Amino acid sequence: MPVYSMTGYASAQHGASATGAETDARTDTRALQSRRLGLEIRSVNSRFLDLSFRLPDELRAMEPALRTLLTARLKRGKVEVRAALENEDSNTLQDPPARLLQRLNSLQDSVKAWLPSAAPLTVADALRLCANAHSGTDDWSEAVPALAEEALTALVAAREREGKRLATMLLDRVKQLRTLAQQAVPMVPLLVEQQRLRFMERWKEAMALTDGATLPEAARDRALTEATAFAIRIDVAEEITRLDSHLDEIERLLKKGGEVGKRLDFLIQELHREANTLGSKSAALDLTRVSVDMKVLIEQMREQVQNIE
Repeated sequence: MPVYSMTGYASAQHGASATGAETDARTDTRALQSRRLGLEIRSVNSRFLDLSFRLPDELRAMEPALRTLLTARLKRGKVEVRAALENEDSNTLQDPPARLLQRLNSLQDSVKAWLPSAAPLTVADALRLCANAHSGTDDWSEAVPALAEEALTALVAAREREGKRLATMLLDRVKQLRTLAQQAVPMVPLLVEQQRLRFMERWKEAMALTDGATLPEAARDRALTEATAFAIRIDVAEEITRLDSHLDEIERLLKKGGEVGKRLDFLIQELHREANTLGSKSAALDLTRVSVDMKVLIEQMREQVQNIE
């Protein structure tokens, strides 16, 4: 399975023709009103699947169906769905039906009877009310799910492309971390040998101070203890082994794909812990540099893993 990012965007549009419900009994049926439905889906990273909808009133009833559609194909991310309805030619005003205008005039007379001071309807008011009267007559029950499916498929494809890019970047960082770990492995025996030589020099200095006499047993035991403790303290073999194991698991998950974001996030935390321990055991500038370089790479990985589903 591919690796999916939680970041993506897709949109789709659908044109439809809707007839008005109001007709004039003395005229033919009025002209069709051409309308366009636009739908877009945006998603960003989130710990869980968080859906939000911004739909016109006509499409509010479609929200449960849209929610079911999204939850079936998306597992994590903050997802926002927007839909809008508009005339295909916003500069063209449709002639309002005479029957509807008569109804508005009758309603205005009724209002004026109770509220004599009420302002009369303007032409703009009449056009707006007529437009609203027939705006809810379109049936989008089939168009909306089909359009949402189209946009969702495009969104999933976009998240897949972004996920592929993230996986490539993470694998590159894994390769660099392995190189740094290989650089750290031979440093420890070298440091132990250098410390052993320093202990030998101190031993010889102590022997010279005793004029060739045998050094007390306690002093000899202390020198050996210090050498052993130093070797144990700077030994990072265990950290390197665990780090390699975590890198192997990250590679396996990236090749497996699917919902791997949370597991990758946990492994990144473990990598950071091993790099910190490596730095705390550092007894030389070169080993400290390796630890710092590891932390930089791991932090880069952490930022990108936050976007993986």
